[in-house]
This record gives sequence, structure tokens and C-alpha cells, in this order.
Amino acid sequence: MILVTGANGQLGQCFRQAATHWPGQVFVFAGSQELDLSDRRAVRAFIKSWQSLQSLQDDKLRWVINCAAYTAVDKAESEPEKARKVNVLGTQNLAEACAEFGIPLVHFSTDYVYHNRQNTPFLETDPVSPKGVYARTKLAGERAALRAHPLSMIIRTSWVYSAFGQNFVKTMLRLGREHATLKVVADQIGSPTYAPDLADAVLSIIQKVESGEVPKESIAGIWHYANEGVASWYDFAAAIFELEKIPCRAYPIATKDYPTPARRPPFSVLDKSKIKAAFGLEIPHWRESLQQCLILLQTS
Repeated sequence: MILVTGANGQLGQCFRQAATHWPGQVFVFAGSQELDLSDRRAVRAFIKSWQSLQSLQDDKLRWVINCAAYTAVDKAESEPEKARKVNVLGTQNLAEACAEFGIPLVHFSTDYVYHNRQNTPFLETDPVSPKGVYARTKLAGERAALRAHPLSMIIRTSWVYSAFGQNFVKTMLRLGREHATLKVVADQIGSPTYAPDLADAVLSIIQKVESGEVPKESIAGIWHYANEGVASWYDFAAAIFELEKIPCRAYPIATKDYPTPARRPPFSVLDKSKIKAAFGLEIPHWRESLQQCLILLQTS
């Protein structure tokens, strides 16, 4: 049995969708209404209830996937306590409960922890330098999980989008249909990540552990996952307009011409060699996955 927390957010909804492709797994989905991660006692009681509810070992809670996060990057600058409550305290409470009952935890973090001036993809071992409340709370959440639970798998990802929730792709589709031209930042470089690809990768890893193909202990630590390829936000927007045949024209601008409350990493391409080698993952190129997302949005 797999528990997915933050189940009503963008990534959580992608796990709901992905669950239909994994009939061998039993899922429990919990949003903030069902489980307040900032309440330590409630988290422990929730985890314990699922452990005690089933009499057979195979029916017990065997994995927790934490999709809960405060992701309003700019708003976090004026709501630091709210961001900390979810990204740090909630993560720590969940990790402690998982550690007590011996349940592996998969937790998601961000490319925002890297804000260093370099032009080669970041390795998991590279120094971190978070700028802003969101980045600092996500890094603190990572560290809290790793301290509390030796079987914590921290996956840093970037530029996440899907057919669910609010994200860059859906914003560009809306604005592109409303305007003839758009100015888009061209000097921030990263890799778009299609959330369903990330969800499928995690479930594939879990299956490999459950089947004995890889040892459970091998999941521990920090990992990177994003789609293959590299883009600027300008490139990403231009691809959206091209694939959707939207006549809006994107014009590149510099970060300094589009000021925001929170600073964005100028370069946050993630090296994915570690996760691909350890678990035999094949990761699609971002343009391929973008096309899949656009097709899904057309039919929804």
C-alpha cells in the first residue's frame, strides 16, 4: 500500500492518474483536509492507523510519497511562516512518523536550492546556495527528512508542469491566446519536467524495490529528476506556441527586465546520471512530453 500526501496538488493529482496504470499497487490519497502535516500527533496517528488497520504484512502501508509543498515562490517572501509550516515542519513530521514505522519516504525538492554561477549540469553533490524563502525552506525540509529518517529519498526536480493546477504551460496557453506578442525571460536556463513522467518514474522505482531488483536501502539520499534537454523560459514558451499553432510571438528579455519578489536561479540544469544508472530509467525529452501534455489538454 502506498500513501500519497498532498494528493490534491499538481503532482499529487498526477499520482492519482498514474495509479490507474499500476493495478498491482493499492493507493491511499490524502490531501490537507484529510491530513494536516504540520500536526505531529495527527501525522503519527494517521500513519499508525494504516499500519494497525491491516493484519497481513502485504496489506500494510509500505511507502509514503510526499507531494505536499508550499510552492508559491513569490508569495513565500511575504508568508515565510506558512512556507516553513509546510516545507519544513510538515516534511519533518512525516519523516519522523515514517522512520518510527520503518516506511520508506519519497519527498520532492527543487532546483531552487542551486543558485550558483556555473554552466554545467548540477550534480547531487554540488554545493547549494538557496536564495529566498521558498528555496531555503525546501532545503531545510530536505535536511529535516534526511536527519529524521535514513530511508528518505529526496528527488530534486525543476520547472514542473502538467494538465493539472496552475503552471507555466497553462499560463502561456492562456496568455498566448489573449495577446499577439509576449515578452519571456531568456536568461534563466533549466529543464522542464512533465509531472506524469516524474510520477511514473517514482512508481517504477518502487516496483523495482518491491520486486527485489534493487535493494530498498539504495533509494536513500538526494537524487535529480527532470526531462531530458535544456531550455530557457523563452524557448519553452516558443515551443508551446509552435506546437499549439498559436500565432502569438514570444520575444526574449532579461531577468532584470522582469523583476519578481523571489530570485530565480539563472542556471539550474540537473544532471540525472545517478537516478538513470541506479534504476534503469529512460527519461523522455521535454519537447516530447510537452506534446503529450498539450494533447491531453486538448481532449480534457
